[in-house]
Amino acid sequence: MSSAVPDTPLANALARNAKDLAALARTEFPRPKQPVVMTFANQKGGVGKTTSAVNVAAALADAGLEVVLIDIDPQGNASTALGAEHHAGTPSIYEVLLDGTPLAEVLQPCPDLAHLRVCPATLDLSGAEVELVDVPNREYLLERALRSFLRAEPEVDYVIIDCPPSLGMLTLNAFVAAREVLIPIQAEYYALEGLSSLLRAIERIKVKLNPELRVSNILVTMFDGRTNLSREVMAEVQNHFGKQLIHTPIPRSVRLSEAPSYSQSVISYDPRSTGAIAYRKAALEIAIRFGGK
Repeated sequence: MSSAVPDTPLANALARNAKDLAALARTEFPRPKQPVVMTFANQKGGVGKTTSAVNVAAALADAGLEVVLIDIDPQGNASTALGAEHHAGTPSIYEVLLDGTPLAEVLQPCPDLAHLRVCPATLDLSGAEVELVDVPNREYLLERALRSFLRAEPEVDYVIIDCPPSLGMLTLNAFVAAREVLIPIQAEYYALEGLSSLLRAIERIKVKLNPELRVSNILVTMFDGRTNLSREVMAEVQNHFGKQLIHTPIPRSVRLSEAPSYSQSVISYDPRSTGAIAYRKAALEIAIRFGGK
């Protein structure tokens, strides 16, 4: 009797995952010559922004790069997903912005990944928009904190900032502090709708506050290659953002949804899953883009 594995869609998918995982394990992620500060932003909720920030950061760190993730979203979902304490009173990004606490003093090591540190967000941050109204040069608070931090720790390869799904003062601080912007776009019918206001805001910030800011990466999320719609959205994004598009789309995945409830990235929770492999591939594309720069 033959002991061959049945040729089924599941078996084929598992075989592809194993092959991809083996190839990624043999691949060295290039280091950038200087720290890359990248903001993950989209004012539309539910597009996988935090999921992408968390898992790209985790994939880069798992590959041996030194990564810091700054959670500047009052919901604190990125902090939860990476196992960082963020209950009320925990030193967090709030103290960095409002009290001038050095960033290094609030960073927490990620329990699962040796090369990843997290600056958590607490509920205190929800009042920051109001509290910052009378603060001089309030748009530059995060930029100053990051500049001081990176002078002291130039060995950091990536700083990833997870923004709220809005264009308020916290997001503005992230845009002023970063040079690179990654925009996640859900593979749905209205994928590009609403992007125009975000792109206009980025252009205004570039003119008035941060001339180095640029949209360098577009990542398609919640992709289902079995549907015409997902393929059409991917083609449309390629048409509009050819150079910025990350060519590995992120699929819909139960594991991606489950991982945060265990305070883990999918990279740690289920490294062999389709979602984990997709984020590793996307992170590799990012690393190649910035490697040697």
